[in-house]
Amino acid sequence: MANIKKDGSYSSRHRGAYTPLHPAPFELSRGKIEMMKQCEACFWLEKKAGVKPIGMPGFNLNTNTDTLLKRDLDQFRGKGPHPIMQAHGYGDLRPFDHADLKKWESSTQFGASPKNFNTVHEETNILFGGGLDDVWESTTTGELHVVDYKSTAQLSNQPKPLDREFLEDFWKISYKRQMEMYQWILRRKGFQVSDIGYFLYVDGQYLGYNGMIDEDPSTATMKFKTAIIEYQGNDDWVEAAIYRAKEILQFETPPDHSWRCDVGRFLKETNSVSST
Repeated sequence: MANIKKDGSYSSRHRGAYTPLHPAPFELSRGKIEMMKQCEACFWLEKKAGVKPIGMPGFNLNTNTDTLLKRDLDQFRGKGPHPIMQAHGYGDLRPFDHADLKKWESSTQFGASPKNFNTVHEETNILFGGGLDDVWESTTTGELHVVDYKSTAQLSNQPKPLDREFLEDFWKISYKRQMEMYQWILRRKGFQVSDIGYFLYVDGQYLGYNGMIDEDPSTATMKFKTAIIEYQGNDDWVEAAIYRAKEILQFETPPDHSWRCDVGRFLKETNSVSST
């Protein structure tokens, strides 16, 4: 097992598949709690049985837009509002400056140290964390606001406006839960955190443009519309979800797949075919 060394001793960190007697806090990312919320069986298969999930392609373009947005905001970090904040009526905000901010951004190494973006839930011995996109600070109240960068590209001839209704698609509930989980963690790290978070959206445009290749044909430029969408979170559910995760990790057999789960539906239909 990955958490047990060849000499029988335990590894210093408890991650991957759950090992019941491991003394170190078990590392669970925000993404795995989201997986549990969507399908408890898939969560059990990966974090208890050690079954690797179905691979998904990386979204490198989204990663690059996140990186560039962060560079935009970094120029004003700890100093004052970025022009996009002022343009949307948030002149009292500024990008938050903190010594550990770079560590907070590292989602793949969230459990590396207490300086990363995590918190230990002592009651379940779970180390829960993730990687933040950004944090903004109110210069009037001192409260912190969790910020998530989002990239999209609408294909419709009548694109939806980037407003609060844009977040109402069913599948975007995961965006909201992510923000609420991060608000919960940030509070447990001792900060004064507002229920209000912000989604900073960039929306790739094609309507009204004849192309994207620049005058220098070795480069191309795509225009994006930008928006800040305010969201009022409620993290009351988060601790209960961590308790539920620990409960599932102690099951010897998996719970049922969610009726919305594609994996569960595939397995059900496969079994139906093989039994005929």
